[in-house]
Amino acid sequence: MESTEGARQWEAVGRLEIAGEAFCTGALITERLVLTAAHCLYDARTGLRADISDIQFLAGWRNGRAAAYRRTRRAVAHPDYDYAETSSTARVRNDVALLELQHPIRNTTITPFDTGPLPMPGAEVGVVSYAHNRSEAPTMQDLCTVIAHQQGLLVLSCDVDFGASGSPVFSFGADGVPRIVSVVSAKAAADGRKVSLAVDMLEPLTELKAALNTAQDPGAGLETMPAGSRRDTGAKFIKP
Repeated sequence: MESTEGARQWEAVGRLEIAGEAFCTGALITERLVLTAAHCLYDARTGLRADISDIQFLAGWRNGRAAAYRRTRRAVAHPDYDYAETSSTARVRNDVALLELQHPIRNTTITPFDTGPLPMPGAEVGVVSYAHNRSEAPTMQDLCTVIAHQQGLLVLSCDVDFGASGSPVFSFGADGVPRIVSVVSAKAAADGRKVSLAVDMLEPLTELKAALNTAQDPGAGLETMPAGSRRDTGAKFIKP
């Protein structure tokens, strides 16, 4: 677990709260845009889109407080994402979304992250998340490696858990500056080892921004869950 000081450098990573009962991880890439996984916008039981008014971004959430709180104005999943898709590869490949916040986050301690080129197999990357065992502070897991590029997705040696859905995957160049190169979609098993699956996002990100510019329908309502049934919309277990 990172120290509080270490966690502060990740203040542009935040928890996405959905109706106060489920959460994913997201990251600012501009003052107003949050990058996350598309399946975070859906209720896992009903397949319905979450009501846009129920989605809140808590930037730098740590120990019960956020550096900034913002409601969501609009949200778009990748145009080719199908929540009902039965093929794990097709679903993960397009499992990326953009949220536009109602108001930009302009805070000297919160700096949006740049995006970077797709890392090659063997490259070191890191995942910053609010997985269930670190749900109260954004922390960097140990560095892991890109195992392979596979049908439009990345297979990573990172061991993620519930709540890590939508987590940014960072690479670090010669300057040491973290840049987002992918988004965690799912945890998986390959050859008996735990891995994670992430989106090859550079082309999808361009399409998402175009879709956001033309988005009209923010989505259908999220069904209310029984009291005491808080649920993480965590990474699904898929065997690649």
